Amino acid sequence: MKKTLSLFTLLFICFVLFSCASGTAFVTGKKRSSVNPDRISIYTEPPEDYEVIGIVTASSDSGFTDQGSLNYAIAELKKQAGKIGANGIILETISKSNSGGSFVGNVFVADSAQNVTGKAIYVLR
Repeated sequence: MKKTLSLFTLLFICFVLFSCASGTAFVTGKKRSSVNPDRISIYTEPPEDYEVIGIVTASSDSGFTDQGSLNYAIAELKKQAGKIGANGIILETISKSNSGGSFVGNVFVADSAQNVTGKAIYVLR
C-alpha cells in the first residue's frame, strides 16, 4: 500500500511539473518594444485612453486546482502581451475545457484546462 501511494504521488508530481501553459499573440495594431509581464495590468472594462495592439490567448492545465490553472493561464497571457509591447490586457473570455483524462494506477485523473483570451492594449498615460 505504501509503495503504491508513493508511486501515485511521484506520478502526480511529474504530471503537474510537466504540464504547462501555452499561448499566442496576434498583432493587429502597432507592435511596440517588449514589456515585462509584471508591469502589465489586467482590465475587465476598457480604460479611458488606449490603443489595441493585438489579440492574446493562453491555456493552462497546470496547477492543483482550477484557480491554480487559471493563474498560470493569466501569467502566460501577460507573457504573450508583453512580447508585443502591451502594458494592459482587456479580458474577454475565461473558459474551461475538458480533454478526457488518463489512468494513474487505478485512479482516473481528468485533464482539463483553463483558457483565457483578451485584447492586448497600450494604455496611454
